[in-house]
Amino acid sequence: MAFKKLINSKTILSFFAAFMLFGTNLLMAQTPAAAAGTGEDANQVDWTGVAYYVLIFFLICLGVAVIGKILKIYDLTLKIQGKKGLKWNNVMGAICLIFLIAGLYGAYWSFTVQGSMTLPEAASIHGVKIDEMFTVTTILTMIVFFITQILLFGFLFQYRHSDKRRAHFLPHNNTIEKVWTIIPAIVLTILVVFGFFTWQKIMDDTDAVGEVKSINIDITGHQFAWELRYPGKDGKLGPKSFKLTTAANKLGVDFTKKSSFDDLSADTMYLPVNRSIKLNIQAQDVIHSVYMPHFRVQLNAVPGLPTYFKFTPTITTADMRHRLDDPKFEYIVYCNKICGGGHYNMQKVVRVVSEAEYLEWLSRQKPYLTDGLKKELHFADAEPQKAVSQNRLALNN
Repeated sequence: MAFKKLINSKTILSFFAAFMLFGTNLLMAQTPAAAAGTGEDANQVDWTGVAYYVLIFFLICLGVAVIGKILKIYDLTLKIQGKKGLKWNNVMGAICLIFLIAGLYGAYWSFTVQGSMTLPEAASIHGVKIDEMFTVTTILTMIVFFITQILLFGFLFQYRHSDKRRAHFLPHNNTIEKVWTIIPAIVLTILVVFGFFTWQKIMDDTDAVGEVKSINIDITGHQFAWELRYPGKDGKLGPKSFKLTTAANKLGVDFTKKSSFDDLSADTMYLPVNRSIKLNIQAQDVIHSVYMPHFRVQLNAVPGLPTYFKFTPTITTADMRHRLDDPKFEYIVYCNKICGGGHYNMQKVVRVVSEAEYLEWLSRQKPYLTDGLKKELHFADAEPQKAVSQNRLALNN
């Protein structure tokens, strides 16, 4: 009973809600400070913002409690004077009406304030399809939201209890049940079919007839960075094995295969515009998630489960900077899983350029097979043996 009383305690629940609000605001305040700042700025927390929202919460709770007590005292006073007490049904009806108006204003505020923070236009072919699906779904659900909320709270106010009116008991009505069953079923079917065909187009990994072959790019996540690997002149990425992972060969590339020798390592992800890209996604420790919001790309990176995502960028970085009037704009690949304390560090710049710029950049990239890795793999020892072998063949001739 004591535990049940503790759970039902409004004070405890209020403190719990305040604690959650405080924690959420603290986390939200730390993230931008750590991501944007360096030095002293990175450790600063926006305590003013946190305190402000906690104070607002307590003031609202206090205001509701004070109004409730005043109404109760007023009700008792009326009854002591021999008069009729407050009509609590009218009070509840009025509260429902206030809640409806406040809720509708909240929805309007969310659309105007939060809506202005939405991403710019999609910078990939499939991203346009995703935006269309999102827009259609949002419009339909918002229509349902406004109609149901207005009817729900409006009916609670209009048909609140009255001694002059008796409720009508409606045990069953086939027509009403058909309406609220068939119409939602049709709408949901349209949304599901629309989503199914959109998903089918997005996940189609076959290169169309006449289309230039997709560029394979490896992106591997580990705590706390993304590693990029590009194919060399042969256009092929060498195979990998987690058993080969070392400090120098951090991706575990298998150098017994020739296709691995010309692979390239990159710090920035360069993509040629209007070329199909196939991102090969892997993780080495915990679950990460490749998230490129401007391209509407997101897919989990799961250890032991290689995945991939194929997409075509359509707007260069320079063009997007011009459209947004932001000369510092960069596309970014993030990790969309909270994978540890340094999760926010998992960012890399993605730069979409012309085909010529991409080829020029690619020619300047360093091979993944570094001198340190050659030494670790004893390549230097193998070369003289190869030379000796060739010499012996020459002597035999």
